[in-house]
Amino acid sequence: MKFIETLKNVWKIEELRNRIILTLGMLLVYRFGAQVVLPGIDADMLAQFAGKFDSGGIGGLLNAFTGGAFANASVFALGIMPYISASIVVQLMQIAVPYLQKLQKEGESGRKKINQITRWLTIGICLVQAPSYLAGLPAMGVPAEAFVMGQSLMFYVSSVIILVTGTIFAMWLGEKITDKGIGNGISILIMVGIIARLPQSFAQEFVSRVMESNGGLIMILIELVIWFVIILLSIMLVMAVRKIPVQYARRTATGGFEKNIFGARQFIPLKLNASGVMPIIFAQAIMFVPSAVASLNDSDLSQSIQATFSDIFGFWYNLVFAVLIIIFTYFYTAITVPTNKMADDLKRSGGFIPGIKPGSQTAEYLDRIMSQITLPGSIFLALIAIFPAFVVKLMGIQQGWALFYGGTSLLIMVGVAIDTMQQVNSYLLNRHYDGLMKSGKNRKAVA
Repeated sequence: MKFIETLKNVWKIEELRNRIILTLGMLLVYRFGAQVVLPGIDADMLAQFAGKFDSGGIGGLLNAFTGGAFANASVFALGIMPYISASIVVQLMQIAVPYLQKLQKEGESGRKKINQITRWLTIGICLVQAPSYLAGLPAMGVPAEAFVMGQSLMFYVSSVIILVTGTIFAMWLGEKITDKGIGNGISILIMVGIIARLPQSFAQEFVSRVMESNGGLIMILIELVIWFVIILLSIMLVMAVRKIPVQYARRTATGGFEKNIFGARQFIPLKLNASGVMPIIFAQAIMFVPSAVASLNDSDLSQSIQATFSDIFGFWYNLVFAVLIIIFTYFYTAITVPTNKMADDLKRSGGFIPGIKPGSQTAEYLDRIMSQITLPGSIFLALIAIFPAFVVKLMGIQQGWALFYGGTSLLIMVGVAIDTMQQVNSYLLNRHYDGLMKSGKNRKAVA
């Protein structure tokens, strides 16, 4: 009843209601586009091809992020991932390129210029990925008969233009959701693409367990319990913080004389997983390289390497994957958590950490704390990332359903859900309603 009352309160706020309706409409458009097949390709003949991605593998991973658009050869086949790649590149370039560092310090105007650079880089990445995707369709199993107009130059040119346009349109949808809707638009598009595959994956697991007498309903129940436990652990990883106590000295006048008194104690929240899902994305990008390079050679060693790094549920793949995640977690945390800037800002505002001198010693202290909490955070992140391999090998879970037991898919769903709930929560609290994430006595709205 409390939850239903909260949903009613959400609907009472006109601005929030309009933002939710706009977001749902944009998502509906995106899901519709994921079903529109490229002109010149027979949609009926793609059914057998699409089924090859239901069992997991690298293709299944790519298909999951696009909500099935990759296997459908749709106008959104590249999804929003080229924009994500461009954003990562621009973010890393801000460390080394003085021009981008200058733009970063210019506030809103600089941010707009950086966004424009990201958009142009997205187009460049699409112009590379789109022809590669089209050329790789026959190699991935699409029969020649599926290309009703043949694989002519006209087909390639028109399809590349459509794929690039599809990605740019998806990017525009994401930005509009961020500006006019609710939540981070780009992240929500990825999450919706992932969730779109969930019912089909669960249905396949249900058929395997129940219809084929492979464990029955008891195994389905056990799997769901384990799944919810992993979700709870992922939420803990996303929200866990180490609070560093901070005190601020302030001046006040008493009886004509000024004296220093201590202000209220506050905290600097250092997140256990400050890098989010980025280490997993980086690591997965690297894991594609050995298989791609090995495919260029026909030797036995190359074929062995290709087979090893193509099996995303294999032992060696996951061992290397976990090590890379730990390394990239340290790397990405180091470039995204500016401890020196935090120490300088704290000093300028008159704050200090009790027992630590302001300035360089504060920066060293924060850096040491970040290093200490990053180790368990990175190990925890790596374990969640490779957990799908455990459930496949130990429990015999279908590979498509196993992808939802960890990795980028689960962490993106958890992170986006928490971020969106926090935004809805702030609207409710600002209108003097109980929030989604905090219980308490219902309050009347203030006119």
